Amino acid sequence: MSEPRAFPLEETTVADLQARMGSGELTARAVTETYLQRIEELDRSGPVLRSVIEVNPDALEIADALDAERRERGPRGPLHGIPVLVKDNIDTADAMKTTAGSLALLGARPVRDAAVVDRLREAGGVVLGKTNLSEWANFRSTRSTSGWSARGGQCRNPYALDRNPCGSSSGSAVAVSANLCALAIGTETDGSILCPASVNGVVGIKPTVGLVSREGIVPISHSQDTAGPMARTVADATILLQALAGADPRDPATADVPGDLDLAGALEATGLVGTRIGVARNMAGFHDRVDIVFEDILEALRGLGAELIDPADVPHADELEDHELEVLLYEFKADLEAYLATLGGEALRTLAELIAFNERHRDVEMPLFGQELFLKANEKGPLTEPAYLEALATCRRLSRAEGIDAVMDEHRLDALVAPTGGPAWVTDPVNGDHYVGGNTTPAAVAGYPSVTVPAGFAFELPVGVSFIGRAWSEPTLIRIAHAFERATGHRRPPAFAPQASMR
Repeated sequence: MSEPRAFPLEETTVADLQARMGSGELTARAVTETYLQRIEELDRSGPVLRSVIEVNPDALEIADALDAERRERGPRGPLHGIPVLVKDNIDTADAMKTTAGSLALLGARPVRDAAVVDRLREAGGVVLGKTNLSEWANFRSTRSTSGWSARGGQCRNPYALDRNPCGSSSGSAVAVSANLCALAIGTETDGSILCPASVNGVVGIKPTVGLVSREGIVPISHSQDTAGPMARTVADATILLQALAGADPRDPATADVPGDLDLAGALEATGLVGTRIGVARNMAGFHDRVDIVFEDILEALRGLGAELIDPADVPHADELEDHELEVLLYEFKADLEAYLATLGGEALRTLAELIAFNERHRDVEMPLFGQELFLKANEKGPLTEPAYLEALATCRRLSRAEGIDAVMDEHRLDALVAPTGGPAWVTDPVNGDHYVGGNTTPAAVAGYPSVTVPAGFAFELPVGVSFIGRAWSEPTLIRIAHAFERATGHRRPPAFAPQASMR
């Protein structure tokens, strides 16, 4: 494999692109063409990352229109003309498909853009294409291989090509890390933004459930699902989140978004003096090399003036898994069938029909792993059943009032800190994922926000750190993450090595 050529937009930020387009040095069309060429050279040939499932055939036309608008009226805002990749479980009512990586949805057609795509287009973003993902957002099998979909194949980690990109927002993280786009949108139910962001060395923001509308996104769980930004810097991720956030009458969860939530303002602070951060030791300790990185993280936070409360363990963090799975199984069946009912074209309408499709096309849909979670979910009844209601109540109680809220109240904390996860594992299609640990479940089950930032390396593989808070605490988390990022600068572009370093 030849070395990738020098790339003119390597590590370019949104602010850089806006300045260069504003001066006339670049146009949205030129930027879009440059990223499309990069996708051709690295994603479809060269290292063959398989992070982009489809490019938008209308991208250049959109860019041209935005260039004309800039000349005539000026830019709409910081996203004007910026190419953004969108995960393939987010509806686009254009020439592209929305499949969640499954061949079963190739004939289906969304009747309109998802709410986040509406907001992206309104902000002047160029929808560059769709990203690969763990098929069905990794809710099909108990033995899955993250980053694999029947439609997109196996996505690969750009730091070491034999390593896994984690999931389910695998392609979004890989594409951002490999500089195939300026920004990307991922989705998360539990870990699907945070884990791939961490192992691919980028920033990921998992917002409070309800900050970003889920309308038009292939669902798993209305209790936990959210879309969120993925970027190379905290500032860029915040710019995208600012554009995506807001109330939407089609998603009742967005009715609670505070009107005074100042995301962009959080980027103005540079220090953390007076900030109380709890060290969640019970969400660390799963990997020796990550432990070393974590101690360096804590020292950096102290150097920025933060007051660390150590330990500040999250109660019940290890008691949520079984209750969470029960909730997800019930909600997946109900929410997915409600979503399928909205589709036009040749759409399957029930989970049972999807199961039958996979069986009929086992050679291409299930060559590596099965659909155990589909089968379990299909056995569940309506959301009025006592088993579901009890599991949901238990999840909310243990993760919120008796979990994150309890430890933050006890120690008067502004945020919690913990390593996001371990370094990327070797992709193993025989045995599936080898996930060693992480911190994502309590915030996911609570519906609370978390921001992951590049924090160091283990065996030359990226390691991220998460800042976790209460509902609607994104400005605080962004302020902390931005200050940490500016002080440490751990992000570095991938080298597309065949294997991880043994040093």
